[in-house]
Amino acid sequence: MTRGTTLFLKLAVMMIGIPILALCMFVVPEIGNYAAILYPEMAFINYLVFIVMYGAAIPFYVALYQAVKLLSYIDKNNAFSERSVRALKHIKYCAMIISIIYVGGMPIFYLIGEKDDAPGVIVIGMVIIFASMVITVFAAVLQRLLKDAIDIKSENDLTV
Repeated sequence: MTRGTTLFLKLAVMMIGIPILALCMFVVPEIGNYAAILYPEMAFINYLVFIVMYGAAIPFYVALYQAVKLLSYIDKNNAFSERSVRALKHIKYCAMIISIIYVGGMPIFYLIGEKDDAPGVIVIGMVIIFASMVITVFAAVLQRLLKDAIDIKSENDLTV
């Protein structure tokens, strides 16, 4: 890969983080306050919304950082290294953590969707869970393929 291509991918990864940051700054507090308005008898529900949303944002940004690191390894022609495998492993675990957090938060989304009569809230939660699961499986497959390629490369280096 040329340096320009990886630079474009690094910029794209960074641009992915900007809308999520904006959502965390402006939309998540509104959702939490709206949940507290819907359920005044459970005033702590807004904190649960904050825990789920901000809790999922942390591994999301860790995964973005690992993706940028992986692209920098590709830039330095170290794509087939243990560091790349580790970066993919971190991405896999981050996506898995996001899925687990949103599975745990689905009852909150259900309560909000039921009270507001908006089933789309539940669908959005399911889409996030499904997308995170797909990323988990994809990163696991890439990690395994890269590990096998590294093993084959080291075998070839030893035979020569």
